[in-house]
Amino acid sequence: MKTYVVNPETRLEIKLGLAISDLDASAWNALVVDQSPFLQHGFLLALEQSRSVCVETGWEPCHVAVFQQGQLIAAMPLYIKHHSYGEYVFDWAWADAYQRHGLLYYPKLLTAIPFTPSQSARILTADPNRRAELMPIFLEAIMGFAAKTGASSWHVLFPDNSSAEALDASSLIRREATQFHWRNKNYRDFDDFLANCNSRKRKNLKKERNDVSGQGFSFERLTGKDLTPEIWDQFYVFYQNTYQVRGRYGYLTREFFSHVHALLPDQIFLIMVSHEKRDSYVAGAMFLKDQNTLYGRYWGCEQDYQNLHFETCYYQGIDICIAEGLERFDAGAQGEHKLRRGFEPVTTCSYHWIQDLQFSKAIRDYCAEERRHNAAYMIAATEQLPYKNQVV
Repeated sequence: MKTYVVNPETRLEIKLGLAISDLDASAWNALVVDQSPFLQHGFLLALEQSRSVCVETGWEPCHVAVFQQGQLIAAMPLYIKHHSYGEYVFDWAWADAYQRHGLLYYPKLLTAIPFTPSQSARILTADPNRRAELMPIFLEAIMGFAAKTGASSWHVLFPDNSSAEALDASSLIRREATQFHWRNKNYRDFDDFLANCNSRKRKNLKKERNDVSGQGFSFERLTGKDLTPEIWDQFYVFYQNTYQVRGRYGYLTREFFSHVHALLPDQIFLIMVSHEKRDSYVAGAMFLKDQNTLYGRYWGCEQDYQNLHFETCYYQGIDICIAEGLERFDAGAQGEHKLRRGFEPVTTCSYHWIQDLQFSKAIRDYCAEERRHNAAYMIAATEQLPYKNQVV
């Protein structure tokens, strides 16, 4: 459902209900100040072209674009959702409460990157200082779009700090959670990182790495032309195995990986794992990067090998961050086990507009209590870090 609105005060033209292919790639990418791979036009296009994100999968693209005299000056990813899968901010209890009271929670509106629990801008503009000014414009346009689509609510997931500041100034409900990220403190190499850990935990980390190498595994970083269709075929089997052991199927189609490789060739690579007694790869992990951050996204293995997941998904990533001078390693959502491997707790947030006033009040109270619990958890989690000096 495409909608066009002209703001009478600013004379800005606002278009909603757009597929990413409706927007010029260079104009969109000019708004991605931090170069996040997940905000790149190519990443979103790969999701849509591959049919991983479409009406049939419950992710209907309806992006927002703001034009001034025909020029794209701001944008926001937006989807009509018919379920809550692939979001990593869990609102199933809210949907269940709606159902028990005879109300429809779906469809809802969602501003997020599908299947990607990584922080990045949600209000895209070449001038980050304009986000606070643009927020009321987006809010008004999306409220109108919610009325036309029958959406119960609007949810903004994993905004970066700049977008969060603009969202804080609105009436939306703030919700907080915790992830675990590794920070590069100008380490010279992995041993330098270990030298900052206390002796007992340093010994455990060394033991895990030695255990993997002792089993006869080796690791290969593949990018660019090395990522052949055959490599992607093998990796896709590993990717699906991760879900099938839980009786599910992965969200992404095989075509997505070919599309994203073609569209973001310099920001994507695989770590593929070989075994000395095997002629083919036995596991693999997919990573993306920008100028400052490494992102670990997908992992899979033909069978369960002791400590191989930790080596492939965490320690290999730490090695890459140190070698390339990247400041941060975001290895994905959840995973309290990351703490003892040096990944520090960080607060993530989301914002929620709930149309029903009674539910809105109840959810606002719930999120306030949840924030208090999360703050206490952050303090307790820090105590599990392996560092000699636990101040982070």
